[in-house]
Amino acid sequence: MSYYFCIVGTRDNPLFELEFGTSKQGGDGVARFPTEARQLNPFIVHASLDVVEEVQWLNPQMYLKRVDHFASSQISCWLTPTNVKFLVLHLPHPPNTPPPTQNSSQNPHMFPPYASFTTSGPSSSLLARASASTGAGNAATIPTNPASPQTEEALRLFFTEVYETWVKAIMNPFQGVNKALSSPVFKTRVLTAAKKFL
Repeated sequence: MSYYFCIVGTRDNPLFELEFGTSKQGGDGVARFPTEARQLNPFIVHASLDVVEEVQWLNPQMYLKRVDHFASSQISCWLTPTNVKFLVLHLPHPPNTPPPTQNSSQNPHMFPPYASFTTSGPSSSLLARASASTGAGNAATIPTNPASPQTEEALRLFFTEVYETWVKAIMNPFQGVNKALSSPVFKTRVLTAAKKFL
């Protein structure tokens, strides 16, 4: 699964952006978004802010779970008490494989970077791996099913660790709540949390 993580400030301004891939099931941690999707990801995440603002009044939790989707990608959200939003766009595909290429026989009305993920079925090796993995706590289902409880729990743990790191970062007197986070230490800790949970 490929992930695009974004922290959005109280004025809907991006404070931090990072792309990474899954590290579970032998994944190498590299995001495998198509080129067009990399350019589209910030727009998809920011388009979900309207949904987040509606859902935040209905859910008293900080972790709002999946709030929106675009094609086969899902957007999950963590809302801080200061109304800063942590958003993750996750796009499923088999680990250690590049995304399928777009061909002309697929649906011509879909945007190219996401059409290949929504119109083609999972590979036979992926289905065999998913059927061979049984048990509720098995992390093998995380890359294959973005709507599974295991994925939700992994995202919640990731958000919790990143939130703790973010609180420590903004306690710096030179760092404001709505200032961009450019600390390499913060980026390293986010990548460590991603490798640990996702």
